[in-house]
Amino acid sequence: MTTRHRLGPRRDPAVDTAVLEAARSLLVENGYAATSIDAIALRAGVSRPAIYRRWPSKAHLIAQAVFPDVGSAETAADLTSEVRKVIRGTIQLFGSPETRVAMPGLMAEMRQDATLYEKLSARLDSPTRAELGEYLAAGAAPERVGLDPDTLLDTIAGAALFAMCIRDVGDLDGFAESLEDLLLYGILGKRPEE
Repeated sequence: MTTRHRLGPRRDPAVDTAVLEAARSLLVENGYAATSIDAIALRAGVSRPAIYRRWPSKAHLIAQAVFPDVGSAETAADLTSEVRKVIRGTIQLFGSPETRVAMPGLMAEMRQDATLYEKLSARLDSPTRAELGEYLAAGAAPERVGLDPDTLLDTIAGAALFAMCIRDVGDLDGFAESLEDLLLYGILGKRPEE
């Protein structure tokens, strides 16, 4: 008879799914502050220890619940298409009801917990910054040499975050078009003839 050595307990993906779904629904119903680990455990039908074996804190759990992995295999044809893709993706990310509710609390938590920021950054913005950097380094905007991909993504994410979570903009497509127009053609610039 062969014995298998297991490293740690086997994680049941159904528990993960139930916990993340419970967290999302409670966020929308009760807000970030009132969404507790106890309430999530009760709604998901699991124990507190089952949650803490998977996530070190409520903030880490909420971050995973509202920010799924955003990696995209889709390659944009050019810088304009890439900027449009990033704008649309960022607005979609911040535009969900649970993310709108969670973001103010998560932002405060990220100031206190550097590991939370690092995990979110690795999943959300680092790959996008790298992609934007590749387009810019390849001379995609020759008339604007030296554009910084970090500033570009910060501008997109900051605008989307403020519009979705503070102003509570409802017209996501209209906002995306307006932001695309501003970033791609500037305030005083002239649009190229299409």
